[in-house]
Amino acid sequence: MRSRLLTGSVVVALVATQAVAGTAAAEPVTDLASVVTARMHAAAPVAATASTTPRVNVTEQAGEWAFGTAVLATAPGSDDHPTGWLFVAHRDGAGWEVALEGEPAFADLAAGAPVVSEAERPLLTALGRPAALGPGDWRTGMALPFAVGQSWGMPGGPHGWSGAAAPWSSLDLAGGDQVVRAARGGAAYTMCTGWIRVIHDRGYSTDYYHLWNSINVNGASVGQGAFLGNTGTDVTCGGAASGRHVHFALRQNSAYIGIANHDVGKWVLQNGAAAYQGSALHGSARAYAGGSLHNHGALGFTQAVMDANGGGVVNKRTGPGSGHALAGTVGDGATVNVACSANGTSHTGRWGTSSLWNRLTDGTWVSDAYMWTGLSVPINGYC
Repeated sequence: MRSRLLTGSVVVALVATQAVAGTAAAEPVTDLASVVTARMHAAAPVAATASTTPRVNVTEQAGEWAFGTAVLATAPGSDDHPTGWLFVAHRDGAGWEVALEGEPAFADLAAGAPVVSEAERPLLTALGRPAALGPGDWRTGMALPFAVGQSWGMPGGPHGWSGAAAPWSSLDLAGGDQVVRAARGGAAYTMCTGWIRVIHDRGYSTDYYHLWNSINVNGASVGQGAFLGNTGTDVTCGGAASGRHVHFALRQNSAYIGIANHDVGKWVLQNGAAAYQGSALHGSARAYAGGSLHNHGALGFTQAVMDANGGGVVNKRTGPGSGHALAGTVGDGATVNVACSANGTSHTGRWGTSSLWNRLTDGTWVSDAYMWTGLSVPINGYC
């Protein structure tokens, strides 16, 4: 049986006063907290360990098993954001075996741990076994982290989790109804007050920081668009925030990754010359940092956004090539559904030169050079 041990972020000194069920009182959780802390320091950047405070929060326990969050908090107002992991632990005669999110052992422990629900298990085991999505697969299946149909400001374009440092995984978003929502469905975890992590499929996860009124969850299933909190300036676990916003970050295989070239809300993010600059493209429409992004919703894995590379319309044909008869047009920025693909005449668009043509579900054909699909190969097989 799973039982809740602690809720909220708890520093190691407080966790040490709690005992895991099924262990002797002489062997309290302090042993686990120490092992988790040592694992965090080993996994964290060397420069960060001296200025951080470990917070180990055991959220679930069952016999000799434990699950929770592990955070290296930084000072509020500092330039450094906190670093955090989920962890799974198992105790045997030799002591605690602890694995952090992203380590191969994490997948192995999560696969059989009674402290992991059946809904969480496939998502968590994937974190320790990196997803093989193929070269150049930039598809996320994510919307922007606010209500579909709203437009919010992007005061900060691509930048690092802690600012200028690479990878530029993050965006600052603000405005609208100030309600922050899950970009895609998954399992949600409270890493710290004001900081939510959602584990998605395909090895992706997303972080949401600086939230006010953030939900308190430990692996709860959330759908795309689920309420996570409100934009704010919370820095309970460290870092700095100026003006209420959500610090939204993209992760894959348990590490922050560059958000550039990925689609979120049917926008393709692009880096600028410096952190917090950059822009986003929806078809030929470009929004720069300081501008606004309209949430068009998630792009399906067999869908594409038309990009006429300058606006206007793109011709549709009766077959895979410009020698086939015209069959109408489709507008720049439109979302289309791809049935299959074939090779035809070669054309050059914003994303390069391609001889691939995509058959839409209405039976017409469009050159892949004028579409953003997130792949340079067929997204729904060959015809």
